[in-house]
Amino acid sequence: MDLGLNGKRALVLASSRGLGRGVAAALAAEGASVLLTGRDEAALAAAAADINAAGQGQAQWVASDLADPGFAAKLAEAAGERLGGVDVLVNNTGGPQPGGAHAMMAESVMAAAQSMVAPVIGLTTALLPAMREAGWGRILTLASSGVEQPIPNLALSNTLRAALAGWSKTLAAEVAADGVTANLLLPGRIHTDRVDQLDAAAAERQGKELDAVRAASRASIPAGRYGRVEEFAAVAAFLCSAPASYVTGSMLRCDGGMIRGI
Repeated sequence: MDLGLNGKRALVLASSRGLGRGVAAALAAEGASVLLTGRDEAALAAAAADINAAGQGQAQWVASDLADPGFAAKLAEAAGERLGGVDVLVNNTGGPQPGGAHAMMAESVMAAAQSMVAPVIGLTTALLPAMREAGWGRILTLASSGVEQPIPNLALSNTLRAALAGWSKTLAAEVAADGVTANLLLPGRIHTDRVDQLDAAAAERQGKELDAVRAASRASIPAGRYGRVEEFAAVAAFLCSAPASYVTGSMLRCDGGMIRGI
């Protein structure tokens, strides 16, 4: 299938590693010009070099911090300078510290929202006018399966990802007639460094061996395994594509059947 991404310009947040890097590579493989972002300059440079070595779309990078108060304006300006504009925006953020809802403090919620919610909304708002004027745009927000089935001991993540779900759904209806789509992609247990960290934290909290925790987690997934970044990234690339023009306001799972809700 021709995804119609050849020559498109894509900005992918938090893309030095993990899911963000995987999505950036998938978009570049379809011929898109990709701008990687994150705080780790060495990791960004390595990721861009790997993508460029593959020989399809080209990758550049710019260091940016989601917690920077001027994040949205600075990154929108950088994207204009490096890419000449943005056709595809992939919103992605790191996850907050684990913890339960019973001990969650308002201060912690507000602090996490400043790096997980506010910058995503601010950047999208900054880039939307050009997409709407062009009559074509893709806004994809990488969230979490916790939006549909809250994950134990990840109360902050469950709360803030759900906020982004409400925002994205509202936005989708406002810009659909302008050729701009807005969707959420919900990963289940995709094997990344973040999942390794969560498994390690669960093992410590439960007083179990790490292998036992991982085995129990795999047993809860009908597919019987953790997902691969490449599998997740392929779904993301489709949602950013031209053929996906009638998919908007949706939340799509990539979870191996893990979520039990209909």
